Amino acid sequence: MNFFKLLGLLSLVHLSSALHFYLNTGESRCFFEELPRDTLVVAKIEALEYNEHSNDYYKNPNLRLEFIVEETFDNDHRVVNQKASASGDLPFTSLDQGEHKFCVKPIYLDGTSHKKHRIFFDLAIGSAHDYIDSKSTNQVDSLTARIRNLNKKLETINFEQEQIREREATFRNQSELTNSRVIRWTIIQLLVLIGTCYYQLNHLKSFFVKQKIV
Repeated sequence: MNFFKLLGLLSLVHLSSALHFYLNTGESRCFFEELPRDTLVVAKIEALEYNEHSNDYYKNPNLRLEFIVEETFDNDHRVVNQKASASGDLPFTSLDQGEHKFCVKPIYLDGTSHKKHRIFFDLAIGSAHDYIDSKSTNQVDSLTARIRNLNKKLETINFEQEQIREREATFRNQSELTNSRVIRWTIIQLLVLIGTCYYQLNHLKSFFVKQKIV
C-alpha cells in the first residue's frame, strides 16, 4: 500500500514543480521546461515585498509580476506576455512541442524601484483541475454569463436584421409595383394621344373634302 502511495506522490511531482526565490525590482528569473503539444500549463505565482522595518515580507497592492513565455525552439518566439497581479493563477496552453522558457519579473504600477521580493512559483503541467479554486470558478461563471449575454445580443441583432430585410423587400416590391403602374399609365396616355391625333386628322381630312379644299 505504501508503495502505491509513493508512486502517486512521484506522479504529482512530475506534474508540478514548486519553488521560491528572491529578486530585486526589475530583475528577471527564467525557467526552462520541455512541453508536449496542446498541453495545459498553470503557473501559480505569488510575490511579496520585503519590509526593512519589520524584517518581513508582505503583499503590496501596487506590485505586479510580468509573466513571459517564449518558445526556445522557434527563435525565442514569445507566446505569452502578461502583467499579472502579485498573486494568482496564470493558465497557458502550449501550441507546439519543445522547450519553453518561463520568465517572471517584479514591477510596480507607480514606478517604485530598489525593492527586494520573495517569489513563489509553482508550475503544473497537464493537471489544471488541481488549481481550479472558487475564484477560478467564479471567473468561468462570469465568462459564461457574458457569453450568454452576447448570444442574446446576437439574436436581437439577427432579429432586427431580418426585420430590416423584410421591410426592404416590401419597399422594393412596392417600388416595382409603382414603376409598373407608371409605365402602364404612360403607355395608356400615349395610346390615347395617338388615337386622338388620328381622329383629329381624319376629321380635318373629311372637313376639307366636304369644303372641296382637297
